[in-house]
Amino acid sequence: MIAYLEHFVHGNDTESSPNDDVSSLQSSFHFAPNSIATKDFGGLKSSNPLAVIRPYSTADVARAVKAAATTTNLTVAARGNGHSINGQAMAEKGLVLDMRATAEEHFQLLYLEGLPYVDVSGGALWEEVLKRCVSQFQLVPRSWTDYLGLTVGGTLSNAGVSGQTFRYGPQTANVTELEVVTGKGESLVCSENQNSELFFATLGGLGQFGIITRARIILQQAPDMVRWIRVIYSEFEDFTKDAEWLVTLPEGDGFDYVEGFVVANNDDPCNGWPTIPMGSNQIFDPVHLSPSAGPVLYCLELALHYRKTARSSEVDTVINYPN
Repeated sequence: MIAYLEHFVHGNDTESSPNDDVSSLQSSFHFAPNSIATKDFGGLKSSNPLAVIRPYSTADVARAVKAAATTTNLTVAARGNGHSINGQAMAEKGLVLDMRATAEEHFQLLYLEGLPYVDVSGGALWEEVLKRCVSQFQLVPRSWTDYLGLTVGGTLSNAGVSGQTFRYGPQTANVTELEVVTGKGESLVCSENQNSELFFATLGGLGQFGIITRARIILQQAPDMVRWIRVIYSEFEDFTKDAEWLVTLPEGDGFDYVEGFVVANNDDPCNGWPTIPMGSNQIFDPVHLSPSAGPVLYCLELALHYRKTARSSEVDTVINYPN
């Protein structure tokens, strides 16, 4: 996520020069080594920021953005856990805000009209949110990403999709309120009914409309147990047919998690057969593959949530649902 503060040249102002002096910020912020923000996760971009700031609160984020706004063309980029590509979390000769420093600012469970929500910091990792919600309240967010080492603000600035998206929508559809620092350094609360244009622009807006410092996330009861399955296909048509069928089943009749991925049909430890098993004691035996299998295989990853009180026969009935 990134807030871009652009210097617009008016009239004969073409001679104006950048004011990139941030010495006035030295006494107000904690700084991190610039090296943490020079490389892009995709490996295609590099940048040299003027400074990397560690804000510990929404007020710190707002002050940093306001300070940049007083200069002529200083940019500000918010960096989560560093998984952005195409330079989204970079600011060449600008300010990079290490949002992980804000992770502990917000964490509060609340009930609105009887439904559970949690307010969390934009710099918190989803894996941190999951652990705290489960351990303290036996609750979980409804929608995830398939990799949880990402920040709340980072994924909400993109979409946030995983195997639950077919049931509940992306993460952007499971947040009801945001606190956002705009490009002017204003801290605003927004929702569907309050500052709604900012709310919908910020969700999935790639950070171009502000920096998310707090999000209110919809929760649901955590399952007691999960049945986890992976099914391998050699034919793409069969793979897509089953995937499309599974996501059309009504809630309660199908799986709670449906996601597909592609693997190489070889023993490559990063992209091949070794990536298919779910446990260290499992081995994928390629002898079961069809002789006509091509260079890639297709995998459906499925999960069924259930309670300890559920009978094994009931769980097996869902697993063996006839296609």
